[in-house]
Amino acid sequence: MRIPEYLDVDPRTLHLPSTRPTGADPFKLQRQIAQYGASTQGIPPIFVYRGTDGGLIVFDGVTRATRVAKLQPGTLVRVEVIGELSVPCAHLPTIGEQLP
Repeated sequence: MRIPEYLDVDPRTLHLPSTRPTGADPFKLQRQIAQYGASTQGIPPIFVYRGTDGGLIVFDGVTRATRVAKLQPGTLVRVEVIGELSVPCAHLPTIGEQLP
């Protein structure tokens, strides 16, 4: 069993998965903003994979990361690296590039 790796990163730098290239679902994002506002207290870690180029791709938590990136630019979020990919991820858009 591998030891979990946790990092604090700027959510704007996280790459979006190929299944969500346009970013967070706007309705889900609005719901989270209404419910939690800009608060990061109690936010669960965002699960990411690391690409061969060192970039981090969001596996779970696109909406949470987008909410923090939009409402609190420069605030770091806790991510958990859950695995390594055998491909680079630099070609994928970042959350910062797709902010609404």
